[in-house]
Amino acid sequence: MLTPQIKDLLSRIAKAARPPMHVLPVQAARAFYAAGASVLSIDPEPMLVDETLSIPTRDGHNLHAKLWVPHTGARGVLLFFHGGGFTIGSSATHKALCQHMAWAAGCAVVSVDYRLAPEHPFPTAVFDAWDSLHWLQAHAATLAPQHIAHCAIAVGGDSAGGTLAAVSALHARDQGIALALQLLIYPGCGATQDTASHKQFADGFVLSASDIDYFFKQYIPETALREDWRFAPLNARDHAGVAPAWIGLAECDPLFDEGIAYGDVLRSAGVAVDLEVYRGMVHGFVNWERAIPEARHAHADAGAALKAAFA
Repeated sequence: MLTPQIKDLLSRIAKAARPPMHVLPVQAARAFYAAGASVLSIDPEPMLVDETLSIPTRDGHNLHAKLWVPHTGARGVLLFFHGGGFTIGSSATHKALCQHMAWAAGCAVVSVDYRLAPEHPFPTAVFDAWDSLHWLQAHAATLAPQHIAHCAIAVGGDSAGGTLAAVSALHARDQGIALALQLLIYPGCGATQDTASHKQFADGFVLSASDIDYFFKQYIPETALREDWRFAPLNARDHAGVAPAWIGLAECDPLFDEGIAYGDVLRSAGVAVDLEVYRGMVHGFVNWERAIPEARHAHADAGAALKAAFA
């Protein structure tokens, strides 16, 4: 059941009668998302460190990224991948979320602008995420040594970024890279959109079935490729030995069942999992702390998980 605040927010969205994301050209969708990204967020306190980074990739491209360190200083670094269906979003649209978590956890955050579809379809975003992780492993100790006391690394992200974080955790295990935590906020985990939650919340709950189809047609139009574990981490052959997971899910979200299933698969493989379900919430709620109290609760929960992982 939706909370009263979420019901009110959805009602206001409906009354605004804005065009749905899936009918917009990609550039217009990006601009629309960027324009609205901070409307329901609260600006955190200023950061002690707010720097732009350049991260090289395997094909010679340099990724834009942001480094944020709170005034408390930092213990550990969260490598964060933003949501947006692999098609929209940026470090700028998720600035407030990352900074709130930095304050809550007392950690540094590196937020990466991986390349977006359709200009850069699957698996470019995956490779960008992995290249970012390898770069951070090599450079964490030199980012802001006077402000970062402990250079353990966690990976995290929301929605599509949660998918990238999950597959990066699997890659880290295979490459012998030690991670403190994988922080997964309503991640996409499955190859097909046929679960009960996909059907129940297909329309009217912010992320519609048509939006998901739109994003996936941009990112991975060849449906056979969607069985690849780098798109659907539930399909990985083995989940044993990956980093402990904190998974935060919205109850009224098409991706809810995938998140539950991924937590179950990790636990079955012997991975420690802390799974939080935010009742009455919809996809995207963690960015709406101005209007939705549960967003602030999620920031605190994620921060506490990171703080414990970096202890």
